[in-house]
Amino acid sequence: MQPVATNHHNTMMNQTRRKRPQGPRRKMRGPPRELSVAVTHPPQIQDYQVRHSVIQRFVANAAVATAITFQNLLDTILMVLTSTTAADVFYAVKIRKVEMWAAPVQGSPSSLSLQFAGAAAGFVGDQKFHTDTAMGIEPAHVSAKPSGKSLASEYQISSANVAMVIVVPSGTVIDVHLSYVGNFGEAIAAQNAVVAGSPGALSTRGLDGKTVALTALPNVGISSV
Repeated sequence: MQPVATNHHNTMMNQTRRKRPQGPRRKMRGPPRELSVAVTHPPQIQDYQVRHSVIQRFVANAAVATAITFQNLLDTILMVLTSTTAADVFYAVKIRKVEMWAAPVQGSPSSLSLQFAGAAAGFVGDQKFHTDTAMGIEPAHVSAKPSGKSLASEYQISSANVAMVIVVPSGTVIDVHLSYVGNFGEAIAAQNAVVAGSPGALSTRGLDGKTVALTALPNVGISSV
């Protein structure tokens, strides 16, 4: 009987060995990581240009129906060069949004409208017509931006091409959201002469690009020439 017991004992030992849980397998190491190469020269510089984003406010001092050009928009911020000349501070401009409010006239409606109506190659707007009419006590209100798929929404240089067309009554408040970028070595003259300017001073123009004495859309609360 002894040999049978021994065989039984050996069989149990073998089963125990087979059922013993195995630990996690060791992961095989891959190839060594590549050593990072040190930069052997100064990093590239992405931009030197002066950039500026701003909301400019204008108030119509008369009823206005006019086209606003990209030249007009760039002429809203000027550097006075001499007592009679000035140049644009920035080289290109982009329209982010335009917002307008017009108070109703007692007893009659008051309307305003805006269209990004550029039609020249390279300056084409989306041609959408935005309008609102005030009745009662609430002002007419238009808030619009050029379509991102139109060239009116891109940076544009100074030119006589149309950025937008506005039709507003007197007293309309117009907020124009603009982004500007400068370009070293460029000097774009303002389209209208300065009167009694202070050389070296920053100044503004009306939204229509005209001088403070002639504009129907003066800039609010900022020195103008």
